[in-house]
Amino acid sequence: MAEREQDELDGEVVTEDDASTKRPRPYDVVLHNDDYTTMEFVQTILVAVFGHSHSSAAQLMLQVHTQGRAVAGTYTRDIAETKSSEAEAMARGEGHPLKCTVEPAA
Repeated sequence: MAEREQDELDGEVVTEDDASTKRPRPYDVVLHNDDYTTMEFVQTILVAVFGHSHSSAAQLMLQVHTQGRAVAGTYTRDIAETKSSEAEAMARGEGHPLKCTVEPAA
């Protein structure tokens, strides 16, 4: 009987299903302070690109201004890179040198 089972499996690949999944690693989009981008424009970016309310955008803008950087949002890597690119493109379109980076979340 064992020979018959072996004959049935000849030529087939036997694999184990690993149904476990992991959450993707989170990434922060960080806005950096510069001497040229206006505080009002930073707030505009925070509202338009990152979906912050006007009050939380004002708080984050002040953090960028006083501490040199602030986390605008935490996302999966692809979304973080897209948001960063969108914010920088919007800034370039308005003549601002705003810098955004994507870093692994702490």
